[in-house]
Amino acid sequence: MPESLSLIDTHAHIDGKEFQADFDAMLTRAALAGVSRIITVGADIESSRKACELTCHHDTIYCSVGVHPHDAERVSEKTYDIIRQLAMETPKNVAIGEIGLDFYRDRSPRDIQEQVFRRFLILASELSLPVIIHDREAHEPILRILREEKSRGIRGVLHCFSGDLNMARECVDLGLYLSIPGTVTFPSNDQLRTVVSGIRMENLLLESDCPYLAPVPFRGKRNEPSYLKFTAEKVAELKGLSLEDVARITTLNAETLFGVGRKEQQASIAYKIRNSLYLNITNRCSNRCSFCAKFSDFFVKGHFLRLDHEPSVSEVMAAIGDPTGYDEIVFCGYGEPLLRLDLVREVARLLKKMGCRIRINTDGQANLIHARNILPELAGLVDAISVSLNAADSETYEKLCATPFGTAGFASVCDFLTEAKKYIPTVVASAVTVPGLDVEAVRRLAETLGVDFREREYADVG
Repeated sequence: MPESLSLIDTHAHIDGKEFQADFDAMLTRAALAGVSRIITVGADIESSRKACELTCHHDTIYCSVGVHPHDAERVSEKTYDIIRQLAMETPKNVAIGEIGLDFYRDRSPRDIQEQVFRRFLILASELSLPVIIHDREAHEPILRILREEKSRGIRGVLHCFSGDLNMARECVDLGLYLSIPGTVTFPSNDQLRTVVSGIRMENLLLESDCPYLAPVPFRGKRNEPSYLKFTAEKVAELKGLSLEDVARITTLNAETLFGVGRKEQQASIAYKIRNSLYLNITNRCSNRCSFCAKFSDFFVKGHFLRLDHEPSVSEVMAAIGDPTGYDEIVFCGYGEPLLRLDLVREVARLLKKMGCRIRINTDGQANLIHARNILPELAGLVDAISVSLNAADSETYEKLCATPFGTAGFASVCDFLTEAKKYIPTVVASAVTVPGLDVEAVRRLAETLGVDFREREYADVG
């Protein structure tokens, strides 16, 4: 069944005169384009109040309240009290913002901007709300203040991100999301495209910033939430993902940060990434790899994979549904699939009868686990197998993968790769690019073993 598109516009300004004439039509166009929720952002007391009012009349609209740095000079103690009150009394207020620094226009003195920004960060911390940060030509002061206030547990987003990749990485290290606007489609904006390419999807949000910054092909016209789809399509192109992948992941990110209508999720047995269908059949694993994401998070590309039980063959087949149309079916999930060898064989047998291409992602220790060579049992059922080699020597492998088999663990993986060539058409050794790992040495080992090699980006799962 095709995945329905659900995008969240995490930064819009729809309370002003620009949308008075066609407000309802604008919301209808947004819904038709797959924008299921909109956060309208306050920039001063008046727009914050209007944003709060809109949430009362529209189920799909949420808001944030704050004062833009342009108006920092006019902020008084009463201003903080009003923003606090609006935030506390509006059930669908999800953040403090937009706040921050603007050293491009300099409409308020810079020292006052910094004082006000810091006060709003403190307010957000006191209210346990995330922040929506405006940063224009003020990268270093923004980072300095965020570093200094880190102990307050500040969380939030750099909206309309305009920094470089190094800044993006530091923001992520500080626990912040980066929000990508329509400017990512502008031909001259290679810097933002580099950021999108270099930062994990799990750290990105999408925004329109309407009525400003309309994406190509609407550049120069009034922007609106329905155009968010064009931004999402560009991000999908840059990340090598489908539009549905980007929508699902960024929606989960927004729900996580802002608490916008997040529902408790059931674990996925079958889940789609790009045009491959992955099968999550166990969360058990024969190794305990230091870089495995499941020790901190059971979401992969927006899919929740923490199983409450190991599914049966009938449950797996029911979760798959119609398997035709996928490029491949992959036994992967958040565990070692060959721990469930009997299920893998039976499901693969059923899928092969339907003409499916089958791949297995494995740590390569199945022969040790089952105390026999299991590869002949996969012959004719499996088209490709990807084996996590991850190291060029036993010592490094034990350190990274915490294998329970000691030195035999690494030797078994190498033997498994060599043996797999006899029974499976495509055999690939992979390595996660853990900082400090000699990836080229792993590549050379794979070549020595006579198999293809693939790098897997560190901390980017799926």
